[in-house]
Amino acid sequence: VQLQACGGGLVQPRVSLRLSCAGSGLRWTEHSTGWFRQAPGKDREFVGTINWSGARTRYSNSVKGRFFISRDIDKNTVHLQMNDLKPEDTAVYYCAADKETYANENRLFSTEYAYWGQGTLVTVSS
Repeated sequence: VQLQACGGGLVQPRVSLRLSCAGSGLRWTEHSTGWFRQAPGKDREFVGTINWSGARTRYSNSVKGRFFISRDIDKNTVHLQMNDLKPEDTAVYYCAADKETYANENRLFSTEYAYWGQGTLVTVSS
């Protein structure tokens, strides 16, 4: 299993950016996808998740209403659409895949994910 995250960059506040996570060796239609981030000097934190069917999503309070997860099933890719970016969103963003298939509950904790992408840096600064 390999996850490849991309799409990060340096942007100004209030703009939008979309991250992508391509998976190989697994199908996003079987595994939950999680997005996490780690800011300099801080612990990795949960950003959002989408379950295997795509019907259930969950977001952290800090990004709710600004960030949205979607999937391109044909390309086996999951996207994190980030709108109205703020300097405090600056972090390395990671995508992750659930260790189980067809989990009913949203996965909120990093320990529930077995596979991780390499991370992509998002810097929000004027």
